[in-house]
Amino acid sequence: MYINRMSKGEAVFEILNIIFMIMFSLLCLYPFIYILNISISEGISPAQYGLNILPKGVTLRFYKNVFATDAIYMGFLTSVFRTVAGTLLMVTFTILGAYPLSKKYMPSRKFWTSFILITMFFNGGLIPNYFLIRYLGLIDKIWSLILPGLINTFYLIVTRNFMMTIPEDLEESAKIDGANSIKILISIILPVCKPILATIALWSAVYHWNSWFDCLIYITNPKLAVLQVILYRIVNAGSNVVVTGSLSGDEAPFPEVLKACTIIITILPIVVVYPFLQKYFIKGILVGSVKG
Repeated sequence: MYINRMSKGEAVFEILNIIFMIMFSLLCLYPFIYILNISISEGISPAQYGLNILPKGVTLRFYKNVFATDAIYMGFLTSVFRTVAGTLLMVTFTILGAYPLSKKYMPSRKFWTSFILITMFFNGGLIPNYFLIRYLGLIDKIWSLILPGLINTFYLIVTRNFMMTIPEDLEESAKIDGANSIKILISIILPVCKPILATIALWSAVYHWNSWFDCLIYITNPKLAVLQVILYRIVNAGSNVVVTGSLSGDEAPFPEVLKACTIIITILPIVVVYPFLQKYFIKGILVGSVKG
């Protein structure tokens, strides 16, 4: 074994380190497990549940009840649309901006790069942004949650740096074969850029899925509220008064159970997607952050 080849002191340190990391991981996982157990426990108050690892009676009827409400169901669909559309558009425009900036022959490349970097440190603020969205006629429209964040400067610079690591010989050979810039971008650059594309896609998806404040500012129509705003209102209300209609009488869960179900619904999609992109994540970050 690996530990057998260590000295006694190194072996003790390694064992203690493993024990510490296991305990730390369990501490990080327990809140998620606790919320999950509360959401699937049958007819028990969270106050009576205590600090248990296993649920007390498993049922999914609370999730069925939650999805039966218009507020959460519509919020979930709105969040899904925002995340999918926002991620696709953000990745597309990031690629279109990063590719020309990665070329040394681009006129005034340093000027445009510096000009874009300024937006990382300075912005108009909440009130000017609100007036801009209003004057564009985007108030109470789902695009007010997508278009303002169409390009993230940090994502753009990281993608540009990754593209600068691609050997120029690949493009030169393609040009000799008669390929134009669009053909080179689609057929050569994008397949090589899978790690950084997966990375910014994950970042973009997490950003859009978790965002709620812009919806609180720009959206007044309850039917267009994202799931996170619904959760925010449920937590602020301290009860299930936000959810009306199908939850009543014996079928109505405890308010804490409603919150737990909504929290799980909110975080589960990202938890499911992340493992499939993790193998690209580290490589994309490392390569995209070292090139100047």
